[in-house]
Amino acid sequence: MSSIKQFQVTFDCAEPERVARFWCEVLGYEHQGSGCVDPSGIGPRLFFQRVPEGKVVKNRLHLDVRVGIGLVGEERVAALEAECTRLVAFGAVRVRLLRADGYNESCLVMQDVEGNEFCLD
Repeated sequence: MSSIKQFQVTFDCAEPERVARFWCEVLGYEHQGSGCVDPSGIGPRLFFQRVPEGKVVKNRLHLDVRVGIGLVGEERVAALEAECTRLVAFGAVRVRLLRADGYNESCLVMQDVEGNEFCLD
């Protein structure tokens, strides 16, 4: 029995090219057709496929973009806010900041250019 060594994350979307370019900017990936690839070869490939229906409910799966690793408190929030500002310029929407609660550190909930939720973590 072999183990899975690689995986691809697939997004259903109305405008694959637009969503792909957004996520390439977010992650520093390279644009490749209807996908994005990690130039280091470490991260998963992202693929964007056109579907006729729009998003109508909350995602059942989302990406956490790890921008605050090792940071806590206000230093972490500042890093999240700075990345939020950068991504809003590319069409992201800020949803809400979830402050540290003693169990989880702060994270910032956002939406991509088609309304898919993701977190700055």
